[in-house]
Amino acid sequence: MSENERARSALKHLESGCCREEWVRIGMAVKSAKLSFNDFHEWSKNGVNYKGEKDCKSVWCSFKEAGDITQATLFDYAKKNGWIDSKFNKGIELPCNNLSAKYDAKQANEKPRSDVLHVWEKCLPVSVEHEYIIQKQGKSDGLRYYPIDQQQLLICGTNVANYLVVPCWNKGIIQTLQFIAPIGGKKLNLPNASFGEGYFIVGEIKNQIYICEGISQAWAINFATGCAAVVCFGAGRMAKVAKILKTEYFGAILILVPDRGREIYVAEDAKKLGVCWVELPEDKPSNYDVSDYSKDFGSSNLGLLLSKKIKLSLRYQLLTGDELISAPPMQWIITGVIPASGLVALFGPSGSGKSFLILDMMLSISSGEPIWFGHRVVMSPVTYVCLEGEAGLGKRLKAWSVYFKKPIPSHLKFVTQPFDLLSDDVFELADAIIAAGGGGGVVVLDTLNRAAPGADENSSIDMGRIISATKKLQNILGGVIVIVHHTGKDLTRGLRGHSSLFAALDGAIEVANTPKRRGLSIAKSKDDVSGISNSFILEVVTIDIDADGNNITSCVVLSDSSSVLPERQVTLGRNQKIAMKTIDALLDGAFILNNGKCLNKAELDYEEVVTQVTEYIPADSKHRKSRARAAIAGLVDKGILGIKGDLLWKKS
Repeated sequence: MSENERARSALKHLESGCCREEWVRIGMAVKSAKLSFNDFHEWSKNGVNYKGEKDCKSVWCSFKEAGDITQATLFDYAKKNGWIDSKFNKGIELPCNNLSAKYDAKQANEKPRSDVLHVWEKCLPVSVEHEYIIQKQGKSDGLRYYPIDQQQLLICGTNVANYLVVPCWNKGIIQTLQFIAPIGGKKLNLPNASFGEGYFIVGEIKNQIYICEGISQAWAINFATGCAAVVCFGAGRMAKVAKILKTEYFGAILILVPDRGREIYVAEDAKKLGVCWVELPEDKPSNYDVSDYSKDFGSSNLGLLLSKKIKLSLRYQLLTGDELISAPPMQWIITGVIPASGLVALFGPSGSGKSFLILDMMLSISSGEPIWFGHRVVMSPVTYVCLEGEAGLGKRLKAWSVYFKKPIPSHLKFVTQPFDLLSDDVFELADAIIAAGGGGGVVVLDTLNRAAPGADENSSIDMGRIISATKKLQNILGGVIVIVHHTGKDLTRGLRGHSSLFAALDGAIEVANTPKRRGLSIAKSKDDVSGISNSFILEVVTIDIDADGNNITSCVVLSDSSSVLPERQVTLGRNQKIAMKTIDALLDGAFILNNGKCLNKAELDYEEVVTQVTEYIPADSKHRKSRARAAIAGLVDKGILGIKGDLLWKKS
């Protein structure tokens, strides 16, 4: 076996779904072993935490071939997972000829491996008198041991006679075996066999399942709680096994039980999976587990810990009416304008002053200005991703600093490199923002068009992808994402592109420029305060003089207190006008006969309205009904119509 083949053999024995820190260390060792990026990538993409080839490539390129972590780390990790190093173990004899054969994970659910069964069949049922079971106060159910009088079995040069044997089951098929020394508890895994989607259960599955690393922890949990405890065979497999159990035992409460020192990773996994987890006392050393806790404090105290210190990470929480009433009030960055979390758009036509306005807004937020246009401001870090007009950004900042005689706030950071929402750039941008201390703050994407190059804004599919990617960024960072966007050719139709964008927003700010004044109005708000408006002016500021003696200028935003903008006028699109005319005609028939009674027709049947409006929509038959529904939905959004269940009515 060549050195490259030896390294690949070692790599195949490792789980790629380990924590990121361990994954990086293995990657460094792989590069030190002179393997290629393709070797590392092919191995990595099977892990549950795989973020894509671009992320993998970026991390790979950061490794130095002559770094502190060498190929020895790779071989050490592999040996701990049952790998036999052919360089030093050429003379090892195993009890079946094909034990070193390549294992195809795709066949795991089709048939049991003959070599695993061969070893398992040589093992005998174990009794509670086994040294390891006595030491850990465990159970013998479902376990075996390798007899001394059987053919000698060596794993990594160790004779496993009298070792406890724990099977890893996957839907009734044994995936592999784990051997545990009777004294000391050293663990060895069967060579060249993957755990796959397997696990081992201690106890009877009911409505609550604990997931832990090893058999001794499972025994302690089962004895303390009476609930089933699942052995996942290693910390790196905990999330994978939880995901499988969530499907196989739908509705059961799953609880992850990590050893001390693994909390940060398990908490993240629990949040992603929507399951629970348990934390051991903070004063305990690394690798301290529930078996140790039971030994130190007793099984009853362990049961108390497991039942009372569960940290729920459930995605959905059911609240009573009283809980909703007593819930904390809406949180804002700028009261009534920018919520503390969610997705907001600031939009307007070219030349309306929206770029000056959004920059002024972010300068106020990041500098701690208490008031912006009469609205209370909460100081927050801001990351401004400038993808359009970046050449003039420095001038605008200098104009603000010169006019207001203030330094640019240190909590305001800028990104001017190209950025693509529909790529792994989302993860890289999030990492950079978090590293700079901007997590949980405000992120501005200026503009949406430049943030999604090549996407069709009018396509429901492309717009859906844009919304999904933006929400993904917001979920990673927390806080609020503000996108700067344009209006279309028809200014009365609001945001350019597919209507699903407006529906997905938690807030929308429209910027307008009329012959008399510029203004902003709240087109949509989480707290039902739509319609608030303010007017502003752009004050020209001289910031320098060029080589020819001409003034170099830019502008700052000032509130126009001399006039107040009227509330935003509601304008209707063509199909909305048709729908409104049809609804008015239906409402003109004041009474209808229903079950022999005369009823006031102030409320209309929604489906009946859709049918009637469809008749007048100017489109091909395939799209008429959907456009009729969209027109009615637009009238509801604009507050002209009300809807509840199947009933539709015109608001006064």
